[in-house]
Amino acid sequence: MNKDQVRGAVKNALGRVQEHAGKTVGSAGQEAKGAARQSAGRLQRAYGNVKEALKNSRHS
Repeated sequence: MNKDQVRGAVKNALGRVQEHAGKTVGSAGQEAKGAARQSAGRLQRAYGNVKEALKNSRHS
């Protein structure tokens, strides 16, 4: 597991919390920011997955 996979997972989790908090307090802005953070986290984790796959394929 590399740092992009970990950071991506953390961003995704924080985004879910932020989105849920926005829904709870009725803040559309916080919901949108949370959704955006989740997307950024998923992308970063996917990037980390690609890096890891390339690293593993070079060592095979």
